[in-house]
Amino acid sequence: MASAVAEKPMRAGPRKVSQVAELTDRLGRATSAIVTDYRGLTVKQLGELRTKLRSEGIEYHVVKNTLARRAAAEAGVGDFSTVLVGPVGLALGFGDLSAPARILNEYFRVNRRLPIVAGLVEKRVLDADGVRAVADLPSREVLLAQLAGTLQSPLSSLAGALTSILSNFAATLDAYREKLAAAG
Repeated sequence: MASAVAEKPMRAGPRKVSQVAELTDRLGRATSAIVTDYRGLTVKQLGELRTKLRSEGIEYHVVKNTLARRAAAEAGVGDFSTVLVGPVGLALGFGDLSAPARILNEYFRVNRRLPIVAGLVEKRVLDADGVRAVADLPSREVLLAQLAGTLQSPLSSLAGALTSILSNFAATLDAYREKLAAAG
């Protein structure tokens, strides 16, 4: 018996070939792809969500599963095909890998629509809990700032300690010079 995700031969019409090629390219370039169940959203809500995602450099596509599975295989992420079941929308992020997950997770918290099904982060398939964990990560800029602060702190302490030692040494030399001048 064939599995639910078994591939049917695709009739290679020019439109389907083009759609698969475009999605293959996007999946290959994306740092993250979040799979959502878009059922229950109105066309207006979907449009508002797309506008919000687009402002962050994220694309949202409602895709046919057979075409998306073929694109995933061609993009070298065949394992991703297993989560492309049912009516799905894909949020593709090309920069900060946590941004799509963070925005979609917040959208779900507020609206109780558009649940996260799974995700693909740096070519690794994650379940919904894994995607929510990625959503809780700070942005790349925040992480870099935290790293810089962590690296800078010991250096600042070292600089302060060296300055203190040099000040004490200079004060000791000055006191010794004054003592010699008074004795002399």
